[in-house]
Amino acid sequence: MKKSSSRHLVRRQLFNLTSPIFIEILLIMLLGSVDVFMLSRYSDGTVAAVGVVNQLLSLVFLLFNITTLGTSVLCAQYLGAEQKDSVKQVIGVSVLVNLLIGLAVSAGMFFYAAPLLRLMGLEESVIADGVAYMQIVGGFAFLQAVSMTLSAALRAHNKAYYPMAVTALVNVLNIGGNYILIFGKFGFPALGAAGAAVSTSACRLVALVLLCYILFKKVVPGISVKLFRPFPKDKLKNLLIVGLPAAGEQFSYNFSQVVITYFTVMLGTAAVAARAYAMNIVMFSYVFAAAIGQGAAISIGHFIGKDRDSAAYTVERYSIRLALGVTLVLSVLTALVGTNIFKLLTNNPEIIRMGALVLYIDVVLEIGRAVNITSVDSLNAAGDVYYPMWTGIIVMWGVATLLSYVFGICLGWGLAGIWVAMALDENIRAAVFERRWHSKKWTSKAFARKGRIH
Repeated sequence: MKKSSSRHLVRRQLFNLTSPIFIEILLIMLLGSVDVFMLSRYSDGTVAAVGVVNQLLSLVFLLFNITTLGTSVLCAQYLGAEQKDSVKQVIGVSVLVNLLIGLAVSAGMFFYAAPLLRLMGLEESVIADGVAYMQIVGGFAFLQAVSMTLSAALRAHNKAYYPMAVTALVNVLNIGGNYILIFGKFGFPALGAAGAAVSTSACRLVALVLLCYILFKKVVPGISVKLFRPFPKDKLKNLLIVGLPAAGEQFSYNFSQVVITYFTVMLGTAAVAARAYAMNIVMFSYVFAAAIGQGAAISIGHFIGKDRDSAAYTVERYSIRLALGVTLVLSVLTALVGTNIFKLLTNNPEIIRMGALVLYIDVVLEIGRAVNITSVDSLNAAGDVYYPMWTGIIVMWGVATLLSYVFGICLGWGLAGIWVAMALDENIRAAVFERRWHSKKWTSKAFARKGRIH
């Protein structure tokens, strides 16, 4: 009876965390996808340019995860261990570091937009649109850097509904802004890609202001300067211990995707556009797994801090089953209606053909991705951060990147071959990470335990 009650408590806590995170992630994806979908009414060439830019942005935005991931893991463990001053120190240090990283990234994206896009092999006919979009969205990247930190802190405090509500608001604003600025409504000029970029950046500013108010006025008020005198170097060290390997694994994945995008460029503009559309469509297949992974990570962090490893283990097992079930249903439904989705986005028959085919292959890919997302988030939450990084780097480059070139270019399978390679990568990593969790080697990696100061 006690065991059943404990499982029910775990499931209820996970549901309460996951529901708002799921909606928030869905809305964040929509914020980026809205630009692509609304620009599809502008031109396929512009979509291809923005698709390449978004791939680069995804890569550099991962630099922000160096501290954001650490914030989530450490705040959860310190809260579980009831070390409130340590929580405040982690938040303060993370905001400062991410702001500095964000400013550096913004400068680089603004001044080197054109060279980076040419390096990616983007055709000159669409490079102007790409530069316009990248200079604006990339130039204000620091807004996203700080917002990510604030959202992570709120979720660690079990206040996930606040970031969800803010994201919902800015999505509504972005749709309206895109409509006005892309197509030139209500007396405004038709700015195309630049208009989408202005709208997205303005919405991120609104989100930052709201998140600052909520976190520092409602959830964690009264953060004193005294907590940072002397500067808490131990908290910065722990942030980097967690963040560098965790972000490194994600950085490696996204960099490999940049290389794969380069291979796609070799297949022509139609393949690039099909990939851009497909990537934005399949997001909605794994959005639930992403939410489950984040919710599980917070719960696991709390249980680790409370010195309840068995409960942490149970959370991961339940999360895996739930993530797999929902993801499988969503990916199959997406594949079945894939052709119709692409017909809504473009009239190009080649893009429709390629896109519909990869959505069927993507069903297999999403099975592995659901397990990867949840297991890696769980291992990171427990403090076992180096194993996912090194394993991920070896497998994703040895399988996804290498075989994308072999299948897609050398064997002539095109975009479908690239998707097959990525599906193999996801499923191999899934098996390896699950074996690691079952080994329970992560139990010795905690940063904070109740009654013990680390």
